[in-house]
Amino acid sequence: MEDLLDGWGLSLAAFLPLVGAALLMVIPKAEENLQKTVALATSLVVFAIGIGVAAFFDYDNSGTLQNVVDHPWIDVINSRYIVAIDGMSLPLLLLTLFIVPLVIVYSWDHFPEPHNPKAFLALTLLLETGMVGTFIAQDLILFFVFFEIVLLPMYFMIGVWGGEQRQYASIKFFLYTLFGSALMIVAFLSLYFLATDSAGNALNTFDMRVLTEWGGADLSRAAGLLIFGGMFMGFGIKVPMFPFHTWLPDAHTQAPTQGSVILAAVLLKLGTYGFIRVAIPILPEPAVEWAPWIGGLAVIGIIYGALGCLAQTDMKRLIAFSSVAHMGYVMLGISTLTDFGINAAIFGMVAHGLITGMLFFIAGSVKDRYHTLEIKRLGGLLVQAPRMGWLLGFSCMASLGLPGLAGFWGEFPAILSAYDPNVPQVGLFRVYMVIAAIGTIFAAGYLLWLLQRVAFGVPKAEFAKSRISDMHLTDYLAWAPMVVLIVVLGIYPNLIFKVTDGAVVQSLSAIAGP
Repeated sequence: MEDLLDGWGLSLAAFLPLVGAALLMVIPKAEENLQKTVALATSLVVFAIGIGVAAFFDYDNSGTLQNVVDHPWIDVINSRYIVAIDGMSLPLLLLTLFIVPLVIVYSWDHFPEPHNPKAFLALTLLLETGMVGTFIAQDLILFFVFFEIVLLPMYFMIGVWGGEQRQYASIKFFLYTLFGSALMIVAFLSLYFLATDSAGNALNTFDMRVLTEWGGADLSRAAGLLIFGGMFMGFGIKVPMFPFHTWLPDAHTQAPTQGSVILAAVLLKLGTYGFIRVAIPILPEPAVEWAPWIGGLAVIGIIYGALGCLAQTDMKRLIAFSSVAHMGYVMLGISTLTDFGINAAIFGMVAHGLITGMLFFIAGSVKDRYHTLEIKRLGGLLVQAPRMGWLLGFSCMASLGLPGLAGFWGEFPAILSAYDPNVPQVGLFRVYMVIAAIGTIFAAGYLLWLLQRVAFGVPKAEFAKSRISDMHLTDYLAWAPMVVLIVVLGIYPNLIFKVTDGAVVQSLSAIAGP
């Protein structure tokens, strides 16, 4: 079994969802139960493969690439099919494989209009292929292909099943991401042509292992800064960082609940993962020069996102703006270029995926029952649907970074890492640390305000006599695993830190101290 998973595990995890999507296409449209069963079974098999890969992972050597598969692919440009995982990619791979079955379970009796489970589930599985592939790819062209695969399914998910402004939101999402991707592929091609060996011969490779070993040697300062800038735009728009964030609130607000959950839980992490997997290890010296700018934009995003939350009147849009703030903490940790900061950033990615995914699930269920997400019209959720009200309270507490829950270990160490960054501008980063700490106060403000307005008090007059149903079976099945994991990671954060640390140290080995 170990040999099978070592050779085929990652490829199966990436392409089985594609097989499942193809199977859905041949099932008659009227066979809804069969469609749902095939989609769920596919996602559970892929999740089981992921658990198997994790079970045989060598945690004592998490900094070494494992389960490596290396085969020729596009010979004319020397691009190869290379997939592998290490301690940085394993938690994000498992997060993806964990979230997708829960989204399908939630969808069981929550399909948005127009009612078309066949197409909706096929797009969900296609998204899974793109997300998994991005986290395992070790060739830049392969990485780019998987990175782009997620674009079309999410575009259609928002554009077909979204809210009233769905076309505007979907086109905005598509254009922003495509613009960043265009700059990113130019950066990748520049690396292909400019990377050289010790004798000065062109490497002409997209192999991320070879390029990381090269590390920008003999590359001019200007070229390095420009190439890193191209990757910064590609990944920064996906995160999204301030000021490229404006597509996110619209996409989240208009997307169906399932689309919002996948977008928050996994898709945003493709951008942050790109920084720690591609940009920083391949170009460590330009990374040091870009770090203060990245850190500055990160703390602006923290404060801007928090103030944006306080100005919102729509529950889903408020949660969307909170993502801008939370991803700011992730980017602050990354910008310190320390193992402490990047470990915190990876933990923050997983924690944000679970907690904000829960918040979007709850927001979707509130919309199903009240047919509105306008905060001033809501109230008394604890009276009419007490279990959902308590879960909203739990998720808000986790999101504001309450100790003992997963959110704390993503934010607090990221803030602390800015005290002693691995860049020359130590004083500047300590200012960033103070600003980020102030952001946590704003976070408590907007989350407690949301909780007070939605869950406490008595129902508004228009809903006072309405019979609001509490949680359904599919809600329990989809949300319980996320709640458990939020608590477990909050109590025992070493479940992730122990996995990521070796890989993070290895990825930063080319960066000298300030």
